[in-house]
Amino acid sequence: MNEVITLGGGCFWCLEAVYEQVDGVVAVESGYSNGQAPNPTYEQVCSGRTGHAEVVRVTFDPARLPLREVLEIFFSIHDPTTLNRQGNDAGTQYRSGIYYHTPEQERIAREVLAEADAAHKGRVVTELEPERSYTSAEAYHQHYFANHPEQGYCAFVVAPKVEKFRKTFAARLRR
Repeated sequence: MNEVITLGGGCFWCLEAVYEQVDGVVAVESGYSNGQAPNPTYEQVCSGRTGHAEVVRVTFDPARLPLREVLEIFFSIHDPTTLNRQGNDAGTQYRSGIYYHTPEQERIAREVLAEADAAHKGRVVTELEPERSYTSAEAYHQHYFANHPEQGYCAFVVAPKVEKFRKTFAARLRR
């Protein structure tokens, strides 16, 4: 049976582009989570006033890809030590977060988060909370890198993260 975990690590295009290439991932959806406004739009989230994070919902087969590995990939493709920022993307919508769906996911996430924090000498700012108030992002955000690899942001920000994943986790590449 598949599981779903929701992750925020800066711009959702970056996370989506990587997880779409991971063997064992069944689906990836860009969206907004853990804010106050119901059904926010991209423009509302970008204002910083809704409290939502840009996230991806990753549906995966835990028999082929354990949650621990999903999270290890997550910590390798973004900087979990910068509060409300990834590169030039700044604002609460770009925060690092793991939004779990079950108590078992919370337990595993706490373990992996503690390991990441130790590896980063206590500087990890990734929040860990249950997922709430999730809204799917607009259709034009879905599969953005796959559909627009030549777009400037994709070429200079997303592509290097995808390349890093491909080199670091070559055994995890979807065939």
